[in-house]
Amino acid sequence: MSMIRFTAAALAAAALLLAGCSRGPEKAPAELEVVQAVGDLIGRRRNPPPPPAGLTRALLDQQPQPYIEVTIENRGATAYLTRALERRDSHPGQIEVWRTQDNVSVAFRQGMVIATRGLGGGLLSAQVPAADGVAGPAQGGARRYTVRANGNGQAVLNMACSLHDLGPAPVEIVEITHPARHLQERCDGSGGAVVNDYWVDSRPGSTRVWQSRQWAGPETGYVKIRQLRR
Repeated sequence: MSMIRFTAAALAAAALLLAGCSRGPEKAPAELEVVQAVGDLIGRRRNPPPPPAGLTRALLDQQPQPYIEVTIENRGATAYLTRALERRDSHPGQIEVWRTQDNVSVAFRQGMVIATRGLGGGLLSAQVPAADGVAGPAQGGARRYTVRANGNGQAVLNMACSLHDLGPAPVEIVEITHPARHLQERCDGSGGAVVNDYWVDSRPGSTRVWQSRQWAGPETGYVKIRQLRR
């Protein structure tokens, strides 16, 4: 999928709550404002001389819905996604699905990427070491990725990971600094060498991952995720 389609879909998602929501398609003035702001950020990339103005906390605070920012590093593409679904299954950890209007989506368990859809060569599923009440990975050990390969085929990549607590590392996201600890997974296996980084909320009882850089398969590569608004 091209960057143009991905970002255009994300702009639509910034104005609409998606699956499972009761609102209709009418855009409130504040929603139109954030769509315009994000559109300006992306549109100006084609004319780099004047640097784009960043999103502001005041603008985000006007919005009733949550947002994440997702950047696909090897494509230089950034999009803003809304939360479409929260659920639990038989495994530990909360699942959240964030998506654009045309169903480009990223799914997480306790803040760890477990699937992508609509990105081409995507991550079909991932087994991650989640635990209730713990943000990010709960431990090291085996990980299993199932990725799209050879057209409509699949490939299974097995990895062995170690988990390292790199200590306090407050993270600033659009004018707010969050108390956080930096956790790092170092993995090796049939997917090659992979390093995943998580900045998890360090306050007792919190299960938020404020920022992360995670591997989403051989083709997509690394994605950087920031929690803009809960």
